[in-house]
Amino acid sequence: MMDFKKSKGWVLGVCLLAGASALGKDRLILDMVHHNPGDKPYDSAYVDPAVIKEMGYNGKVYFLFESPALAINWESVDPDILPKGSEEREWVDAKAAQIKQMHAACKAQDIKTYAMSDLILFPKRLIAKYGIEKTFGNPQNPQVEKLLRAQINEMFDQFPDFDGLVVRIGETYLQDAPYHQGHIQNKTSPEKTIIPLMNILRDEICVKRDKTLIFRTWRAFDNNEPRYQAVSDAVEPHPNLIISIKHCEGDFFRTNPYSRCIGMGRHRQIIEVQCAREYEGKGAYPNYVANGVIEGFEEHATMPPGKINSLRSFYEKTPELFAGVWTWSRGGGWEGPYIKNEMWCDLNAWVTAQWALDPSKSEESIFNRYATERLNLKGEDLPKFRRLCLLSADSVLKGRYSARGGMKVNWTRDQGIGWPNIHENADIHKRDLRHKDEAMVQWQEIVELAQSIQWADEQTREHAIGSAKYGLHLYEIYRSVIYLADAEAKKDQAGIQQWIKAYDAAWAAYNRLPEQYPSVATLYTQDYVRHIKDPADQKVNRLRN
Repeated sequence: MMDFKKSKGWVLGVCLLAGASALGKDRLILDMVHHNPGDKPYDSAYVDPAVIKEMGYNGKVYFLFESPALAINWESVDPDILPKGSEEREWVDAKAAQIKQMHAACKAQDIKTYAMSDLILFPKRLIAKYGIEKTFGNPQNPQVEKLLRAQINEMFDQFPDFDGLVVRIGETYLQDAPYHQGHIQNKTSPEKTIIPLMNILRDEICVKRDKTLIFRTWRAFDNNEPRYQAVSDAVEPHPNLIISIKHCEGDFFRTNPYSRCIGMGRHRQIIEVQCAREYEGKGAYPNYVANGVIEGFEEHATMPPGKINSLRSFYEKTPELFAGVWTWSRGGGWEGPYIKNEMWCDLNAWVTAQWALDPSKSEESIFNRYATERLNLKGEDLPKFRRLCLLSADSVLKGRYSARGGMKVNWTRDQGIGWPNIHENADIHKRDLRHKDEAMVQWQEIVELAQSIQWADEQTREHAIGSAKYGLHLYEIYRSVIYLADAEAKKDQAGIQQWIKAYDAAWAAYNRLPEQYPSVATLYTQDYVRHIKDPADQKVNRLRN
């Protein structure tokens, strides 16, 4: 694989950053590697602050289990909470040393440090000692508020170079936090939880310490306009208070609506973008989403006039609220596929970061810079690469989703494939099947384009072709499963047998890929059941008879 950090575009990129940084000096351009909870951390170039700085980022968000919330010793509150010599204290001290090294690496690159933290999160020993098992998730409880303020105080005292906190209340992960417990009550209630918690954090972080608070809307007030407006009206704006929203409602699915809360209210907003999408292969195959995120996906083109449906329209309609972008260069979801080459997520992350530096630029102009500066493509290979990437976005939409959102969007995710439902509307279902056929034609063209481009080196060529074939054969599996569901619904026994053969052939071709192309990601597996309600392979085996 080409060394993106040391490619000939590196020096040019640094020079361009010097000028662009003046345009967006108050804009946050953040990246995070979202490691799989409970799994081995990703081996990723984007862990290195020097790499993301060169890409255009000015801040790094550390993942949940790299947060100072897990690494403070609580001595200012009560030295008996985590007494020296205890197993819990040794774990916390080791975590603190690890985090300080990470922060030092960022400071050496003049990159700001932020940490995502689940709240409310306390040591188990603290919860037990103070007898707050039933109340510690309530930020309006006076004792909980006092402890929460003390926690913030310890975080910034013990980690003084820490620039800000990214708060999540929609979920709580504890897979890599054995000595802590987390909980939040009424997480979707502005009055009971969101407003009082945000005001406490605003006071402690923004006002008292002049640090940054980024409050995530995820699964709390991200897709409810009255709820969002209530929060905005009740919490006084502050230059250091930013609200974070995913560009689409709910999770990162193509057919989900564009977030209706983007551009609302009084607070600046930072937009979250997943670059190696967990429901779409995690970077295992070409899947260019930066164009759609910046300029607008085709599925959002029919929104009413005046509605925000892209990063560009957000920036142009409400520039005073545009705080920047926050990419997840890697991660999201659980387990595999695990990629060995970061080419496709690098494309999404680099283009998004460079656009955020100067939103007056078109996505296409930045894309062409990527092709020339980081991939060293020339001449006719530029439009070929552009077509390959735009085709990838369309083929993912047609081959994996339903045109009208009728298929359950999480029927396939992570490294698993479930049994798809079929749309109850016969005409839409017929169109869905046609789109699966069209996606296969597109994937064939993607492979042909990858083979025809003069890549800068053999490693890049091998991966480009191998990952394109990965997409081709995976979507052949998808197509055969969807047609099988159709044949079963029609009680078409001949069709069932036909598509079982196609299913088996697609899996056989897919499973041969690692032998032919060693750099491809780990494969989807037929026995994967995590978060897969009705595994496709089990259903196929029942249909064989």
